Amino acid sequence: MPEIRALVIEEIEAIAPDVAPVTIGDDEDVRDALDLDSMDIFNLIAALHQRTGIDIPDAEAARFVTVGGAVQWLLENGPG
Repeated sequence: MPEIRALVIEEIEAIAPDVAPVTIGDDEDVRDALDLDSMDIFNLIAALHQRTGIDIPDAEAARFVTVGGAVQWLLENGPG
């Protein structure tokens, strides 16, 4: 799980390079904590898809507004 969390943090940093996402908690809404908008969340999802090869449906976007939610979703839906 730490490597998945690191991947999510790395992609958030790529989207918002002026912030420090490592300081936010797993349950903190990144939209509020890092001033991200819905397009940033979709860019995060696209980047995570590209890095992992896991298809992430648009309907799952709400799970990706927290680091913990993104990590959990990837764990649940990634390759066995």
